[in-house]
Amino acid sequence: MGDGKASSGAVGGGAIYGLGVIGGWVYFWQQADGFWEYAWAIVQGFFWPAFMVYEGFAALAG
Repeated sequence: MGDGKASSGAVGGGAIYGLGVIGGWVYFWQQADGFWEYAWAIVQGFFWPAFMVYEGFAALAG
């Protein structure tokens, strides 16, 4: 607990996830065309990993 080694991996993972969220926002924002699509782009930016895993499993299931 006191050596800081356990939390350093979590910080690195959080930074990578944060960059992924920002990248998701940029991608989905560019695809949006109206108010509700921009609002949905913000939601998709947060949850894009879950969408990606779901689509991956759906593709594997056939």
